[in-house]
Amino acid sequence: MKKLLVIGFVLPEPKSSAAGTRMLQLISMFSDAGYQITFATTAQNIQFSEDLTSMEIDVVSIQLNSSTFDVFVSNLNPDVVLFDRFMTEEQFGWRVSENCPNALKVLDTEDLHFLRIARQQALKEKREFKIEDLFSETAKREVAAILRCDSTLLVSEFEKELLEKQFKINPKILVYLPIFAENIPNVPSFEGRKDFVFIGNFLHEPNFDAVKYLKTQIWNKVKTKLPNVSLQIYGAYTTQIVFDLQNKTDRFLVNGRAEDALTVIQNARVMLAPLRFGAGIKGKLLEAMQCGTPSVTTSIGSESMCGDMPWNGFVSDDIDVFVEKAILLYNTKELWQQAQSNGYSIIKNRYSRRQFVDLFFNHIYKVTENLQKFRNQNFIGQLLQHHHHASTKFMSKWIEEKNK
Repeated sequence: MKKLLVIGFVLPEPKSSAAGTRMLQLISMFSDAGYQITFATTAQNIQFSEDLTSMEIDVVSIQLNSSTFDVFVSNLNPDVVLFDRFMTEEQFGWRVSENCPNALKVLDTEDLHFLRIARQQALKEKREFKIEDLFSETAKREVAAILRCDSTLLVSEFEKELLEKQFKINPKILVYLPIFAENIPNVPSFEGRKDFVFIGNFLHEPNFDAVKYLKTQIWNKVKTKLPNVSLQIYGAYTTQIVFDLQNKTDRFLVNGRAEDALTVIQNARVMLAPLRFGAGIKGKLLEAMQCGTPSVTTSIGSESMCGDMPWNGFVSDDIDVFVEKAILLYNTKELWQQAQSNGYSIIKNRYSRRQFVDLFFNHIYKVTENLQKFRNQNFIGQLLQHHHHASTKFMSKWIEEKNK
């Protein structure tokens, strides 16, 4: 039986974020392919993390800057090592290479951190985002991690193209693998739904920014046209600063964590997601399509999600147009039903698991069949591996000795 080692920055929380859902989907793919799976993390088990042991997955606690990991990974001797963020590759990639040189190293980006951060910085400075903003210290770290790995998984076609064109990364080491989704049957009708909804993990800064933007720029214009309608805000890790935005008189309601996100979304008539920065594909908007809930979002929100297919609602970066379309979509049954149908088509044609699983494992097989030859085609990656290995190795060993 082949072995997969997942090194996670955190334990997956599918009920809190799209990243948690994504990780469980990857684990499920490898499990169905017959892999024995070990999940290793420095994070502590928390209340909302998935019970991986119930899925017959070994969960192992590991330490940073400790040679105990070397012993662990040597004994396990995995065939594939999956890093869930570029930071985990930085911390443990060199140890994997040193102790298990024949293990296939795979990085799951979830989203490109440097793209999200660059867009956030441009927004803070109240200016348009420029391509030049991408070439940051974070970009150097993340792109280096991508090059050091044998394959990198991307959920966004836009981000794959960005890496190929702007950073000249060999397309052979980049794999487009979106989050999977299926349409949910028997959802409430137009008449059976009420209110607008926003949902998101508030540890993720784009979500907090979007809720503030709803509160200060959008909702006051919507509420006057829809006097009996509320905006329901849900999210994992809702902080006091988010709860303080609640105004019951204005029907701006902050509810905290949703017990079941899909139930909350399918009971709402329209999702509002004015995301002003971010990267990857947006789990909330994918879930809205699954639930038959049309949405109004921004170009950042819809980026790389529908291809050349019509959106399940409206996309606008202009506040007045955003408000106008939100009201129109909420009030117009025929328009709402067409938007719902568009969302179902997007899910069916772009996010079905069966479209991607075989292609993914065919890629894994081709790479592992002649791993050294494949690595030789990525010499820059080998060069970065050599220098990173040396610098990180001795810094880590120094910290380990210092900790003693």
